[in-house]
Amino acid sequence: MTRADGARGVDVCVVGGCGRVGLPLGVALASRGLRVVLYDIDAAAVERVNTGVMPFTEEGADAPLKQALADGSLRASTDPASVGLADALIVVVGTPVDEHLNPDLGAVPRALERCAEHLHDGQLVVLRSTVYPGVTALTEKLLARKGLDVDVAFCPERIAEGRAMTELFTLPQIVAARTPRARQRAEQLFGRLTDSIVALEPEEAELAKLFTNTWRYVKFATANQFWMMANDFGLDFARIRHAVTHEYPRAADLPMPGFAAGPCLLKDTMQLAAFNRNNFVLGHSAMLINEGLPLYLVSRLEERFDLAETTVGILGMAFKGGSDDSRESLAYKLRKILSLKARETLCTDPYVVDDRFLPLDEVLERADLLVIAAPHADYADLDTDKPLVDMWGLTGRGVRV
Repeated sequence: MTRADGARGVDVCVVGGCGRVGLPLGVALASRGLRVVLYDIDAAAVERVNTGVMPFTEEGADAPLKQALADGSLRASTDPASVGLADALIVVVGTPVDEHLNPDLGAVPRALERCAEHLHDGQLVVLRSTVYPGVTALTEKLLARKGLDVDVAFCPERIAEGRAMTELFTLPQIVAARTPRARQRAEQLFGRLTDSIVALEPEEAELAKLFTNTWRYVKFATANQFWMMANDFGLDFARIRHAVTHEYPRAADLPMPGFAAGPCLLKDTMQLAAFNRNNFVLGHSAMLINEGLPLYLVSRLEERFDLAETTVGILGMAFKGGSDDSRESLAYKLRKILSLKARETLCTDPYVVDDRFLPLDEVLERADLLVIAAPHADYADLDTDKPLVDMWGLTGRGVRV
C-alpha cells in the first residue's frame, strides 16, 4: 500500500520492535499476512534484524524473520516517521522501577512523545508493555491533549521468553479498551494470531498482567522458603516435593527452588505493591526471600567449605535455563557475594556472551566447588567429581546444600 503522499504504508508499526517482545510479535504478525515495520532507537539491533539476524535467541523465529524480509512484509527502522505509516501502532517498551522500587509511569508516554508528531487521526494505538494501573488512561489523555482522534487499547504480552513463536498463536489474548470501536479493532488485530480473545476494561487488564507475574513470583518464593526450611534441617526438598506432587493434582504447581529473577517478576510485584500504597506484605516477603537466596546459599557454603581457600565456579549466568538473557539475573548477585568470600570466582554460560566468562571445561578443571546458577539443560549430565550445588534438582543428585 502506498499513501497519497507517496509514502509506503503498513498495517502495523511496533514501537520498540527489535526487542525480545516486539520482534517476535512483529515476525508473527508478518507471518499472518500483515505488513509490519519495526521502529526502534537501537540502530545496531535494527541493522541486524534487516540482515535477517535475530539479536537474541528465540526458538523458531529465524526462518520466519528471513521469510518476512524476503517477501517485503517486514522491515526495521530507526526513523520515528515510521509510526505515521501504520494503521495500528503497538507500543512495546521497557517499564522499569526506579532505585527505590517505585514504578516509572512515564516510560510509555515518553516513547509516544518521541514520535507523536507523526501520529495521525484514525490510528489504533495498542499498549503492549506491562504498565502500572492507570497508564492506559494516562496515554488516552496524552493523545487527546495533542488533538489526536485515535483508538487506544491495552493488550498485554503473555509469552514466556523463548516460546513466543508458539505461545503467540496458542495462548488467549487479553484485549482491553474503553470504547467498543477500539476493542473491536484490537480484537481484529490480535485475532490474526489467536481465536481466543478475553475482553476486559483497561484497568482490569493492567491488574491482570501484574497479578500474573506476581503470582509466579510468590509461588517461586514459597518453593524457595520451603527449600530453605528443609535444608536447614538436613532434609532433601526434592524428595519431599516429589512425594507432595506425585499424582496429586492439587500440588502439581509447586515448583522446584531456584533463583527467581529476570526483568519482570520482581519489577511487577513492586508495581503492584506501589499500586496498593505499599501495603503488600505477601509481595514484599516474596522479594525478601527471592532476593535473599544468593546470600542464604553462600552462608550455607561457608558452613561446609573454607571459601577463603576455595575457587568457586558459577555455571550459568542467564536469568533462566536455555536463555541468553542475563537481565536482573541473580547469578550476578551470587558472583558479587562470592567475590568477597571466595579465593576466586569463575563464571561460564553456554548462551550469554561475555568476555569475562570462561569455557565450561576450564571452569570444571580449575574450580574446587561448582554452583549451578541457571538451569541450562547443558548441565544435567555434568561429568565431574567436584562438589556440586544444584538447588534446581537438574542433575538428580538432590538439592541439599
